[in-house]
Amino acid sequence: MNPDEPQPPVPPTPADFDALYRGDFSAFRGPQPPTGGEQPPPFQLKCIPWDIGEPQPVIRNLEADGQITSEVLDIGCGLGENAMFLADRGYKVCGLDAAPAAIEIAREHARERGLEQAVDFAVADATDLSDYADRFTTVIDSALYHCFAEDQRPGYVASLFRAARSGARLHVGCFSDRVPDALPGPYRISEDNLRDTLSGAGWIVRRLEPITYTTAMTRADLEGQGYEPLAAVAAELDHDVRDRILAPAWLATAEHP
Repeated sequence: MNPDEPQPPVPPTPADFDALYRGDFSAFRGPQPPTGGEQPPPFQLKCIPWDIGEPQPVIRNLEADGQITSEVLDIGCGLGENAMFLADRGYKVCGLDAAPAAIEIAREHARERGLEQAVDFAVADATDLSDYADRFTTVIDSALYHCFAEDQRPGYVASLFRAARSGARLHVGCFSDRVPDALPGPYRISEDNLRDTLSGAGWIVRRLEPITYTTAMTRADLEGQGYEPLAAVAAELDHDVRDRILAPAWLATAEHP
């Protein structure tokens, strides 16, 4: 291995995510695409990038479009905003995450909102859902797929396949390969990679379209990092009315035969 060549990204561990949910932003070093030439300064996180304090717009849209049915699995649920939104809409929901801190916080938020009986939060390994076999009619992955390295993804989506019932729908939202390299974050996913990995696990891909994923990072957050390429990213990417960066992403909808 040549130390001067860009090295492949290292996927984050559950401990990395747990530290982040406990407020230790400096402990989290998620996967970043390898880059040559000038190396950027360490990115200073000031928030959990995917925790926007509300459900992702794509989840709202899927629910409004009739694409959600009970019983729902929210895999990689984080602090549970998507799960609690669906529970509040009358769905029976199970939210699973590998980070104990995320589940602790999600349970507390559910109690505060009177939803503790409507949504079940638990710690689990997304690549081993043997305790949840043949259970769910809808599976939601809102920004977990792109956290796995390429050799981990087939086992992950196969695990989801075994947890789903015949006829179930899987909705996967993940960063696409149109995300600029300078933006720190997860693996970039090509359309072919997503389609082939899902199909290889037995899923029938019914729809795959470009969307945007709302992040908690604002343009000011990127511009304040003191790294010119990030300032350029802030100007390049779309943002919402609250100035939050909208990352290019894919939405895949697949069916369990």
